[in-house]
Amino acid sequence: MKKKIISAVAGLALLFTVQVGSVFADSKLDQAIGDVIGTKYKSGGTTTSGFDCSGFTTYIFKQFDIELPRTSKSQHSIGQKVAKDELQAGDLVFFNTSGKGISHVGIYVGEGKFAHASTKKGITLSSMSDSYYEKRYVGAKRVLNTELYEDIAIEADESSDHDDVEVE
Repeated sequence: MKKKIISAVAGLALLFTVQVGSVFADSKLDQAIGDVIGTKYKSGGTTTSGFDCSGFTTYIFKQFDIELPRTSKSQHSIGQKVAKDELQAGDLVFFNTSGKGISHVGIYVGEGKFAHASTKKGITLSSMSDSYYEKRYVGAKRVLNTELYEDIAIEADESSDHDDVEVE
């Protein structure tokens, strides 16, 4: 029984690593988010000892000298509105999880996924197409200008002039 549990945990760890690796490549933003994946949820939390959703987004962007307002609702009041089909890594994505307006925020990371502070899982990746989030999606805002986007959100290989490199 003990061996089965250890095998299951090891398998899940490998699966999670592969899942994160497929979305997280080599950008500065990916690295910053990857460093805190798994950090526990803490209401009002703004540090690596625990995050709430807006504490997480504020923490990540602060690493790049970008100051965000403290709450998800106030973060929704800044930036440029972005259509869902035009999302790019680094965009803030907003949800109504309380039934009372903007109450949750995450960071779009590409491939239809976003990083956020889940009350049950801590900092994690979720799919934008997950029925829970799809039903509660409110919109997105772009807070990175083109120069910042190119500096922190584009993979190292993607931003180089290697036309012969095949991207999987």
